[in-house]
Amino acid sequence: MQAANVARAVAAARRIAAGAGLEVDDAVVLQNSNKLAVRLLPCDTLARVAPATEQCAEFEVELAQALVQAGCPVAALDPRVEPVVHERDGFVITLWTYHATVITGELPPDVYADALHRLHAGMRTVAVATPRFTDRVAEARSILSDRAGSPELADADRELLLDTLDRLGRSIAERGGDQLLHGEPHPGNLLATAAGPLFIDLETCCRGPVEFDLAHAPEAIGDHYPGIDPDLLHDCRLLVLAMITSWRWEPNDQLPDGRRLANLWLGQLRDALPHH
Repeated sequence: MQAANVARAVAAARRIAAGAGLEVDDAVVLQNSNKLAVRLLPCDTLARVAPATEQCAEFEVELAQALVQAGCPVAALDPRVEPVVHERDGFVITLWTYHATVITGELPPDVYADALHRLHAGMRTVAVATPRFTDRVAEARSILSDRAGSPELADADRELLLDTLDRLGRSIAERGGDQLLHGEPHPGNLLATAAGPLFIDLETCCRGPVEFDLAHAPEAIGDHYPGIDPDLLHDCRLLVLAMITSWRWEPNDQLPDGRRLANLWLGQLRDALPHH
């Protein structure tokens, strides 16, 4: 979220929480990316705030409730308030249970893999309409196909990314399975809490092979996840690398240090695809 909007977003979250009967004397910004994550105190709830024009909060709230009901390891909405999407001052706000992190550093790979495996098992019992992973590939591709969407990207790099997205997107769609996925279960979306590992940020959920989810996790996780197709996982890792690199070339990308990462990941992709 743009810095100029942060104070307004925090104020909106405080008003919504107070209006819901929670005591709010302070607010601590925990994360600022496309959404703002704000810890409200002393009620100790987590407010997630996004511009009203750039959100899918209704989908996330509905899905979170279904996944909690299915026993999935996901963070839940705050049970003290009605599970709805609030709107105020041009922002949408949702209120979640706050979980303190009890482990610093990386989760052990077997623990991480077990949490993701349990998430996928529960997701197979949930019927919800979601896009397929190929729709997310198409979103990344749209940034490259229109030069206005990535004006600073060199032609050779644009060709490399487009070719990778097209070739691997088709190949994985033909070979892979199809089930509900988290979409981006990277370490930043997995909390080590007193209740165990819990996944957050469900707005990226889509359908596809479990290898697509594993491609977002550290490589060691794949060694502990049962029944993985190693060749499919390898291709999914390259596809995901091309996707996240493409997103970094948007002029309004808000990931801290995004352009440096874009160039780093381009180098990694070239090394993995020597014919380029």
